[in-house]
Amino acid sequence: MPRAQKRRAGITDLRRVAETVNQKAVKKGEVREVRQTFKFLREVWMNMGIEKINMHEGRTVRVLLNNRATGMFMSKNLAQKGGYRLIKLDQPLQVRNVDDTGNSGGIITYEVEVNMFYKEHVESVRMDVCELGKMDVILGMP
Repeated sequence: MPRAQKRRAGITDLRRVAETVNQKAVKKGEVREVRQTFKFLREVWMNMGIEKINMHEGRTVRVLLNNRATGMFMSKNLAQKGGYRLIKLDQPLQVRNVDDTGNSGGIITYEVEVNMFYKEHVESVRMDVCELGKMDVILGMP
């Protein structure tokens, strides 16, 4: 059985166990809540197109999808090399890494506006510009 199928089967089994525990608790008249937390250690990468607003100059970048990130970020390196128009923020933003350390690039003072393309979907988004190391773009949950 392939790894993805095993993982889905494992999740399904855990959900069945949680449902069974809840059903037994209800039959006994108890109040019980079973919380499910599934933490996958796999990173999700994808290729996505970005282009400058009103310029139709685009490129494909490798994007990290990160549900723990609290916004959308573009690396300083990509913003400078790509010639994206930097928009100064009214108030700088303090940024923290996933491990709760300060970002090596310091505070975020600029953002960029780009058109983002994935398959048939096109969306105009603003990304904060900060130091991302080897990554070009991180898409989090804004």
